[in-house]
Amino acid sequence: MFSFFKKKEKNTPKPVENVKLSAVKPLDYHPKIILAWARAIEGNDDLMRWLKENGYPELSMATFAIYLKDEARQWLLQNGYPHLMAMINAAEGNETAQKWLLAHDFELLYHIAMAIEDEQMSWEWLGKNVTPDIFLLTQSIKKVKDQIEENHNDVHSFGKDI
Repeated sequence: MFSFFKKKEKNTPKPVENVKLSAVKPLDYHPKIILAWARAIEGNDDLMRWLKENGYPELSMATFAIYLKDEARQWLLQNGYPHLMAMINAAEGNETAQKWLLAHDFELLYHIAMAIEDEQMSWEWLGKNVTPDIFLLTQSIKKVKDQIEENHNDVHSFGKDI
């Protein structure tokens, strides 16, 4: 099992605003879980329910956060997943979140976010450094985020987040 989401180890701790890094929970998932999450993001309710009921509430909450649900965003922050929330915010163009990910050595989450933001260099980095399940996850999140953005810019679907 690969540990793509694990934070890189550094010798010197860095100060964190409003988040204790010691309270940050690890993200270490089997590729099948990553693929299930990607499908849940794309709307597979059965997989969403399975993730929630089988020990992956952070992935179901991250999915709701991707769909702009404030309660889920708060849950991630309050339950040890600020790095997931930072990735989601960074994928929405939040430069502070992008800098936070880099400052705290969440390089993979940074590149996922930037690829979702259409940064070609991050797509190339992902292509060289991750397995297909992570690449597919990034594509799934991008597809949903692009649809949300399109709906927000379409006067006929105003207020619909998919």
